[in-house]
Amino acid sequence: MNLGQASDWRVRLYENKASELLLYGRALGLSHCEAEDVLHEVFVSLLKLDAQPALPEHYLVRSYRFRALNCRRGFWRRLAREFESIRWFERSEGETDRERAAMRCLSLLPVKQREAIVLKIWHGYTFEALGALLECSPNTVAARYRAGIEKIRSALKGEDYERIEFPGDADGFVETTAPVRSA
Repeated sequence: MNLGQASDWRVRLYENKASELLLYGRALGLSHCEAEDVLHEVFVSLLKLDAQPALPEHYLVRSYRFRALNCRRGFWRRLAREFESIRWFERSEGETDRERAAMRCLSLLPVKQREAIVLKIWHGYTFEALGALLECSPNTVAARYRAGIEKIRSALKGEDYERIEFPGDADGFVETTAPVRSA
């Protein structure tokens, strides 16, 4: 068996999860460069494994999380991250004011709430899976998620919108418009 055949599962894992993990790293407070470095370190370690883990995606996200948290521990890195936290989402030309406002709100949340939101919405994890991943109860993760979503919703109350959709979130967050009064 050649290296290409032996690492097929790693290639698929990288293709399917790399961009999500970069966003997760940003949600954990890493700069874009740090998030990429952690991603590459994790995949280098995967190449050293003799066998595929029973739950490769779970193994990948947990490995990424632990390496990201270790990376965050440096004091000087933390200062640099705070200055860069303004730009933790990559900008796109078609970005609307509402999207920028939602990204700004997400970036201002506490790390644990951001982490729960990013993993729930963009990675599509259940609260059960998140509880196992983050080593806490599903109820704790759900509470962090709800608290973060409520903070975003409250911060966006002044925005002119009826529905804000996050990628991967089929339900979205529906806000009602003011009632129309008859004259």
